[in-house]
Amino acid sequence: MSESSTAYRAYRSWVTEPLSAPPVVSVIIPAYNEEWRILPTIGAIATHMSARGEPWELIISDDGSRDTTVELVRDLRFANLTLLVAEENAGKGSAVRRGVRAARGDIVLVADADQSTPIEQYDRLAASLETGSALVIGSRAADGAAVRGKSIGRRIVSRGLHLLVAYGFGVRVADTQCGFKILRADAAKRLFDLQQLDGFSFDLEVLYLAHKLGYEVTEVPVEWIDAPGSTVDVAKVSMQFLRDLVRIRMYDLRGRYARSRPESEPRVPTPAHDAVDEGTRV
Repeated sequence: MSESSTAYRAYRSWVTEPLSAPPVVSVIIPAYNEEWRILPTIGAIATHMSARGEPWELIISDDGSRDTTVELVRDLRFANLTLLVAEENAGKGSAVRRGVRAARGDIVLVADADQSTPIEQYDRLAASLETGSALVIGSRAADGAAVRGKSIGRRIVSRGLHLLVAYGFGVRVADTQCGFKILRADAAKRLFDLQQLDGFSFDLEVLYLAHKLGYEVTEVPVEWIDAPGSTVDVAKVSMQFLRDLVRIRMYDLRGRYARSRPESEPRVPTPAHDAVDEGTRV
């Protein structure tokens, strides 16, 4: 049997047959108004991850999309795809947090819906996870990274924010914002139980908490392509990032990161999160 036939059989099995064992990997895709990109992204991820030959699940954590994203995903009816539907838009950090809470795998991959970092990069990061790191993050700034389409303005802003984070927060990570990260499940659950920012800066907050808690973080250079159709306003995002830096520091000084719920304490859903935390399995 050819390699392509084997990969296709694995894909078809994942699509049609519920897992008979707990997943090894949970892939979380936060999504907001991604009707033009979500189906190709799901197809690419499902094809690659299924071919790896280990049980895995896909979680699409919608962030209150106003287009047809939810309907498109729901209509797929894939056996091992979970759709979490938010009642309203709260932010990428909120969507990822909900996905992590729903994840059942030993390994958690968080990846952007635009596939700026192709799913094939997962293999490189997963290999580094086996060395003992709690988090392995894709980096566009590490030696060996292949970055295409990133504007000069974004490069300058990224460099400036990196220096601020490194010297102001002690987080020695070259690229905090690349949307491609692998976490051990125990670390992911702990960090996202503490993490509080709902917006763009949640990545930085998670890395700040990882540093604070003593988790080992590894950066791995990745291939990254600026996806067409990006709606990121660099100036606006940069200002929000700076404000969030102050918020993170204030949260820490006020002890908010020491107030997480014990693992034995049940989470009581609030009215705004009932549908979110339970999700819709399709």
